[in-house]
Amino acid sequence: MDSRRLLSALCLLCAPLMVSAADGLIALKSPHSAQSTMNRLEAIVKERGLTVFARVDHAGGAAKVGKAIRPTELLIFGNPQGGTPFIECAQTVGIDLPLKALVWEDASAQVWLGYNDTAYLARRHEVPACAAAANLAKAVAGLAAAAVAP
Repeated sequence: MDSRRLLSALCLLCAPLMVSAADGLIALKSPHSAQSTMNRLEAIVKERGLTVFARVDHAGGAAKVGKAIRPTELLIFGNPQGGTPFIECAQTVGIDLPLKALVWEDASAQVWLGYNDTAYLARRHEVPACAAAANLAKAVAGLAAAAVAP
């Protein structure tokens, strides 16, 4: 099976698990703990040759100021090969790049992996026909699907 068919199959398998948590946010249910989901995502990102710029532990930060929130972590990642063509469509896209993914545990202990919908970003920056947005969408969907796979 070629990589496109595999990615399509993964996306179809994950479709029932997808919800739109907020305008422009794609969220997938994860069967793993928040920490495991983020560890899996970070490892997959690195395996695919992307750069991890930062991993932000929001719950850890909250604890430093005496607050408690459920597990919430942000991964900031990308590479110029994917991001530059999107920025060429609209330079203001740079405010939304590098890519970001958020892993959180909700009030019912369900873990989610969310990321910005690049089609939404393309509309936001008034370049809805930018091919780079579609290419990034496929790449991010594949990373997310792999991270939440059983």
